[in-house]
Amino acid sequence: MSEKKEPRVALVTGATGAIGKAIARQIAARPGCEVILACRNKEKAARAADEITRATGNRAVRWELVDVSRGASISALAERWRGPLHVLVNNAAVTPRRRQETPEGIELQFATNVLGYFRMIQAFSEILKHSAPSRVVNVASYWAGDLDLTDLEFRRRPYHNNEAYRQSKQADRMLTVAFAERLQSHDVAVNACHPGDVRSTLSGNLGFGGSQVPDEGARTPVWLALEPVGQRHTGKYFEEMKEARCPFGTDRKMVTALYEACLRYARSAEEPRMQDRGCHE
Repeated sequence: MSEKKEPRVALVTGATGAIGKAIARQIAARPGCEVILACRNKEKAARAADEITRATGNRAVRWELVDVSRGASISALAERWRGPLHVLVNNAAVTPRRRQETPEGIELQFATNVLGYFRMIQAFSEILKHSAPSRVVNVASYWAGDLDLTDLEFRRRPYHNNEAYRQSKQADRMLTVAFAERLQSHDVAVNACHPGDVRSTLSGNLGFGGSQVPDEGARTPVWLALEPVGQRHTGKYFEEMKEARCPFGTDRKMVTALYEACLRYARSAEEPRMQDRGCHE
């Protein structure tokens, strides 16, 4: 894969959180980079963008409002996007201590941590292709497992946020492989990583204190986002700036089943929008 010279445009989800803000700031500190913070809260987004601009001196930092737990919000962001996108960092995640649902009736961790990643890549895939060489960095975790394809939303199993989080991060690593295969011929690389054990709201909800500061946690995602390694490899999983073996991505049957399950969610969300459009056209 060839490497695109700067300047480059990067979009970071969950950019007001501890790791997300550090990722955005470290990317903005690189000469020639434009950074867009994808956030749910307008006030927090504006403060984060201002903070990053002051810290880096980069005036090409802005924000966009999006709720990645909702397909319509992601579609709206992609539809109003103008220009290239060279780096998509999927970082937004939640770990509610009790089971919650989105307004569409989807369990919140699955909707945010899994479908959010899936829908962001899907919605921006054509833009990433036209901007190639480009890349996607999925912030996953070594804390992964417990995936049950028959109960993705914990409707049958008792909900526990730790188990739901482990499932979501396994799914993110598997979707990385699925999208890497589909986008590789278009010079779009897709990789996943563990960002480190950072003290944050997310880790607090899971009962972990965290031993690292956000800038340490951002190192591996930013390394994949900006350095040649992130374009040279695709479908891989990294920890501490080194490739690590990922057993989840080698199960071809499960990877395909998860991708198709997420695709069904995405299509079911699109049907009401298309019907609504048909009523007004």
